[in-house]
Amino acid sequence: MLTRTGRWFLAFAVAAVVAGRLLGSLEVFVVGVGLAALVLLAVVVTTLTRLRLSVDRELHPPRVHAGTPSRVELRVENQGSRRSPVLELRDAVSGTRGARLLVGPLEPGQWARSAYRLPTERRGVLAIGPLEVLLSDPFGLTEVRMQASGVSELTVYPHVDDVAPVPQTTGNDPLAGAEHPNALGRSGEDFYALRPYVVGDDLRRVHWASTARHDELMVRQDELPWQGRATVLLDVRASTHGADSLEAAISAAASLVMAGSRRQDLVRLVTSDGRDSGFAAGHAHVEAIMEHLASLEATHDASYRRILDRAARSSTGGALVAVVGAAPTTDLERIARLRTRFGAVTIVQVDPASWDPTQASAPLWHEGVLRVGAERPFAAVWNQAVGRVQPTRPRMTRRLPARPQEDVAADRWGSRRAPQDRVRS
Repeated sequence: MLTRTGRWFLAFAVAAVVAGRLLGSLEVFVVGVGLAALVLLAVVVTTLTRLRLSVDRELHPPRVHAGTPSRVELRVENQGSRRSPVLELRDAVSGTRGARLLVGPLEPGQWARSAYRLPTERRGVLAIGPLEVLLSDPFGLTEVRMQASGVSELTVYPHVDDVAPVPQTTGNDPLAGAEHPNALGRSGEDFYALRPYVVGDDLRRVHWASTARHDELMVRQDELPWQGRATVLLDVRASTHGADSLEAAISAAASLVMAGSRRQDLVRLVTSDGRDSGFAAGHAHVEAIMEHLASLEATHDASYRRILDRAARSSTGGALVAVVGAAPTTDLERIARLRTRFGAVTIVQVDPASWDPTQASAPLWHEGVLRVGAERPFAAVWNQAVGRVQPTRPRMTRRLPARPQEDVAADRWGSRRAPQDRVRS
């Protein structure tokens, strides 16, 4: 394929041949023929050149948080029987002009390494590739493109600040660790409470004294380690955010999720686009949340009231942190009313006008709202506010006598009571 230079050479050669014929100038005619022959020779050389290359591309690492470096490493090996010419590698990177690298001549069996850094300043998914190898003649008149590698993806997670985890509250579900219980001994006497027998329970855990008293099979519920839970509600409506405030809100939500994960809490992310991660813990759960936040965009058709109602219906206690933009006062009031379903409710309000004066400013509601802006970063505001809050984690004690059956059933269905009563068999 002719390059831009090759096309200019060919056009000049044709013009010189025509001018030489019309003007009867042998010198001009010879110059035109010579240029045309040079272009033809370049085409033949690049067409007949055969390359046997092995090109490997690796991303280190393939998933990073915004601001964390990541790079592409290339390894080119000449598997042919002849020395390779100078090669040009071009790797496309979405949102940029791509990468361009030159590889010197390689002897048979020789290999070379090269690398380049990727832009990771903003979250998102970067498409890298396809990687092409360009072979050209010494004059740069022709080139041959060969695809050496396909398309890879780099996932840039939101920026995460070092913030304190959400304070534990008396609304934490005492059975929050039921999905991830620790190994408990069979001969221990301590247990959490009594509950009705369900098919599949170990009959050795039947509490016969309570069974006789209630005329129903009652099973010992082993005491599980305390495990807090936190719900992060993220508002990504386009009507309440600008571009910068949206990034700040997503970064704040990601920071809270990571802080809860480090404390091994059960964390849950609810976004106004309808996504609900559910309560879970562990690296896989957090990574799935980060994957969603990396590609999250502002939504235009979101029913925020329906999202709040769903969060209230599926609540099982714990703390709620709502990260919103320039939300109207009615939405803030709806969030505040969720205190009847959660142990504690905190509103983090990101003001889009602090980045862009043309954006609508977040309404002033009351002092309980944590306001975040360009000059008031989330990490500083949150850590200062949480530092003044004393955790209200209930004490794990055992008392006699046993709780009534009504209290046991109430706790099993998500009551906000603190787990203070214990029963000894």
